[in-house]
Amino acid sequence: MRLSRYFLPILKDTPAEAQIVSHRLMLRAGMIRQEAAGIYAWLPLGLRVMKKIEQIVREEQNRAGAVELLMPTLQQADLWRESERYDDYGKEMLRIKDRHERDLLYGPTNEEMVTEIFRAYVRSYKSLPLNLYHIQWKFRDEIRPRFGIMRGREFLMKDAYSFDLDPAGARRAYNRMFVAYLRTFARMGLKSVPMRADTGPIGGELSHEFIVLADTGESQVYCDKTLIDMPVPDETVDFDGDLEPLIRARTDLYAATEEKHDAAEFETRVPEDRRLSARGIEVGHIFYFGTKYSKAMKAVVAGPDGQDHFVEMGSYGIGVSRLVGAIIEASHDEAGIIWPDAVAPFQVILTPINMHKSTRVAETSEKLYRQLTAAGIEVLLDDRDVRPGVKFAEAELIGIPHRVVIGDRGLEAGKLEYRHRRAAESVEFASDEALAFLQERLRGR
Repeated sequence: MRLSRYFLPILKDTPAEAQIVSHRLMLRAGMIRQEAAGIYAWLPLGLRVMKKIEQIVREEQNRAGAVELLMPTLQQADLWRESERYDDYGKEMLRIKDRHERDLLYGPTNEEMVTEIFRAYVRSYKSLPLNLYHIQWKFRDEIRPRFGIMRGREFLMKDAYSFDLDPAGARRAYNRMFVAYLRTFARMGLKSVPMRADTGPIGGELSHEFIVLADTGESQVYCDKTLIDMPVPDETVDFDGDLEPLIRARTDLYAATEEKHDAAEFETRVPEDRRLSARGIEVGHIFYFGTKYSKAMKAVVAGPDGQDHFVEMGSYGIGVSRLVGAIIEASHDEAGIIWPDAVAPFQVILTPINMHKSTRVAETSEKLYRQLTAAGIEVLLDDRDVRPGVKFAEAELIGIPHRVVIGDRGLEAGKLEYRHRRAAESVEFASDEALAFLQERLRGR
């Protein structure tokens, strides 16, 4: 992509309404634009990042055996009346009527609808276990939307729903999602800590929030420091095997959100030098709620005993759009965003110096741009006729991990200049080896 043809509305000044780092940087970097309180348009740079996150989420859900579908944003109110949540949910639910005066709502979550789909088609335990998920926009009418996309009213969410014959099967489904979440966040460069959490309006007794530690986190969290650097299962993990040891290794250590925190237990179970009290951002939440919805909505399957059984259910959410902000909160400096490679909007930015005055710089830039593009590398060529200082500052603001500077002085010596966004210093490399050099860097070598 050529920056001269890209839509990237950089802001020089920090918007007054932005209170936290991610909100400030997303507005300044031209990633989002507020259209109403808590409702944002996703501009091209922000959308590219969100799509990268969405794909990682999708890959790990598929790896764990979940099956993707897509449910609509609007739901029938009668489904929620069946589960007895329609009146209980509160003003966060946006209730509307269509032209025929039928009650509808803009879905804040999908337990009712997915249960209705399940009961319409599944009759036997032989079709279980089953986990259905989708990635869809949600709406919750927050009383005070703030912090940009971190607490907006409209947001993109992955929500999965498991169906099993008995509690043992449901626990296995819960464990699969638990491990899938650890892998999902690790692939995005985040260290997530699963913590005991309140079930809230979803219901049930077993629940964990996945928390990313950040000074601007919305809630206070408490945990054993050992959890921070525990290794995450790799891609060879067997989701059909016994995952309980992996889960126990984490859940046997103390970790709780403020609602579930027990100060006495914390002090008893965790040595003083391992106690961590910090702010955290919730990026995922998983629930096992048993037959809460299947009983209310009469979702049953015939068991091996010939009797009908209410299915055991769980739900598993990841805030896809919220993760964009969470990653920025966890990965930035004074100059701007520092994207982990896996979610960066572009992998490489080419920064030619005086491209419009130097034929050699222009030709080298164009050649390298074509080479990288042909090799499948996502590259942004800053071909604008602006001062080098502007190019450097904006490259750091938008946070693309790998930057190559192309200038006459370096080309005279057959060199280009490379700098990783996290590095303090640049390094030179041979201009005729640019493709191989960058491919090595992209592989993390």
